Amino acid sequence: MRFTFNKSLLVASVLLAISSQSAFATNGMAPIGLGITQKAMGGAAVATSENTMNAGTNPASLSNVDAGWDIGAEVFMPDRSATITGTGFSDGKFNGNEKEMFLIPEGGYKRQLNDKHSVGVVVYGNGGMNTSYDRAIPLFGNTNAGISLEQLVVAPTWSAKINENNSVGVSVNLAYQQFSANGLQNFIGFSSSGGNLTDRGTDSSSGIGATVGWQGKLSPTVTAGVSYRSKTNMGKLDKYKGLFAEQGDLDMPAATTAGIAWQATPKTLIAADVQQIEYSKIKAMANDNTFLTAPTLLGADNGPGFGWKDQTVYKIGVKHQVKPNFAVLAGYNHAKNPLKSSQTQFNILAPATVEDHVTLGGEWKLNDKASLTAAYTHAFDKGVNGSGSILPAGEANLNMEQNAVGIAYSVKF
Repeated sequence: MRFTFNKSLLVASVLLAISSQSAFATNGMAPIGLGITQKAMGGAAVATSENTMNAGTNPASLSNVDAGWDIGAEVFMPDRSATITGTGFSDGKFNGNEKEMFLIPEGGYKRQLNDKHSVGVVVYGNGGMNTSYDRAIPLFGNTNAGISLEQLVVAPTWSAKINENNSVGVSVNLAYQQFSANGLQNFIGFSSSGGNLTDRGTDSSSGIGATVGWQGKLSPTVTAGVSYRSKTNMGKLDKYKGLFAEQGDLDMPAATTAGIAWQATPKTLIAADVQQIEYSKIKAMANDNTFLTAPTLLGADNGPGFGWKDQTVYKIGVKHQVKPNFAVLAGYNHAKNPLKSSQTQFNILAPATVEDHVTLGGEWKLNDKASLTAAYTHAFDKGVNGSGSILPAGEANLNMEQNAVGIAYSVKF
């Protein structure tokens, strides 16, 4: 009965994730963390073992969490806009918030096989991008402009204890993504496949990657962790092979995370992570917007992209046990946005400008087996002004601010 229930829960989580609306993530294309508890601590998770969702960051943590399951959801509310100046025909402020709220579900499960080995699965939204402008942008086309990218990962996970203080783990990342683009008619002449550039409805692709990790106790109060997520090679988005470089190829970037957790007092845990996201290895994201100054066409093998740089993310979080059944969580997350000021024109579609996030949450123990966690995230308004971004004259200036609230329910076996 228990296995049937948990299997049904997992299937429901996957279906919920697939059917959820797209969302714009906060560290470039990536969420600040995987899991409501982890987000409440600024995303710091590689050296901690709070619940099954930690395995999304570090599969080795599965050895150190209680067997059980977690399910949660976050309501994400980004505020994005673009201001165009100096062109004459396309000047003005454009509001990208026709869709204002997005649901991001999550789920995790662990089963202990024996004293050394654990298995489980984690389901999470890997992030994405969304802009839905309230009108046409004349610089781009004659219909309402915008894009929608949503990414889902289902990660079966295995973890093993090497000894009392060290564990290792591996996840197979089964990924699925959906994408659509609208209002880009003016770029058809700069595309290698103009009929597969814009207004083609929703296309999808799938792919596979892996995450490996280690977690170990350095002392009775200090734990460290390291994980590496490989690039996830996705199938091509054929309906948009005239937009993304390499005929519609949009892979998920690799990421390396290292961190430490310190049980400063019996009631206070402090965790910190550093993460490197390799956007520069994904041509569709990294290549500059050169379609007005070079012969390379959109969708070509080395076609134009969004001009994103690699991103280094700093995460710090605190969990303080106020009383036996209630803990306060808080965190801070910072990463310099990956956009180049010379590349803001195309990034009107993907204004990943935010850099600083503060988080706050609470965890309530309902009984010996169940708990409830709530989290709030605020990403401060951040703008990026263009510098030579629209040729022959003009600039694209971008702004974004974000809020999110989430809740998760956890059960231990």
